[in-house]
Amino acid sequence: MKIQEELFALRDEGYAAFQAKLIPGVPTTRIIGVQVPELRKLAKRYYKDPEHCRFLRTLPHDYYDEDLLHALLIAEEKDFACCLEETEAFLPFVDNWAVCDIFSPKAFSKHKEELLERIRVWAKSEKTYTCRFGIGMLMQHFLDADFDAAYLEIPAAVQSEEYYVNMMLAWFFATALAKQWEATIPYLENKRLARWTHNKAIQKARESYRISAEQKEYLKSLKC
Repeated sequence: MKIQEELFALRDEGYAAFQAKLIPGVPTTRIIGVQVPELRKLAKRYYKDPEHCRFLRTLPHDYYDEDLLHALLIAEEKDFACCLEETEAFLPFVDNWAVCDIFSPKAFSKHKEELLERIRVWAKSEKTYTCRFGIGMLMQHFLDADFDAAYLEIPAAVQSEEYYVNMMLAWFFATALAKQWEATIPYLENKRLARWTHNKAIQKARESYRISAEQKEYLKSLKC
């Protein structure tokens, strides 16, 4: 209750109304309206307080803002094993893109091999936001120095009717085109993705400043 009271003390009703428009699947009664910078401050403070452990055990939460805070608290956990355990416990309760996308544990960056094993599992999940989270983690951690062309098969194998999964897939491949063009472009040339995802990835890539004018024109020719 202490945490919930603090959240309500930070309530911004205008921000709550704004958030409600961005996450239409979340009832407005679940949105307190705490701005993200304030939530980040709370997460850093509460991580040092034993109170946060009890909070992490209290699932599901009553409010969307509590879910955001939960994700940010896990992100503060430095011990990888503990972080992964908390992540697995929380993922089934993630029910919107905003909580999913703010959820980025810092400990993951130093344990790539173990993380990749879990990404393979998450990406196969039938739960929308577990799958989205897995693809997001692959995009965040494996498109730069740790990239392997074989990793592109993980998102390419995902087949879903869920909008929020397919939007993440499009975002992933657009980012992959910007960072790893040669390895990624065959997935568009050979039409390996579902039509909507294929075209959305092209759209997002063509909107990117990291894609050259010549590449953008070529991508335009690949639309279907």
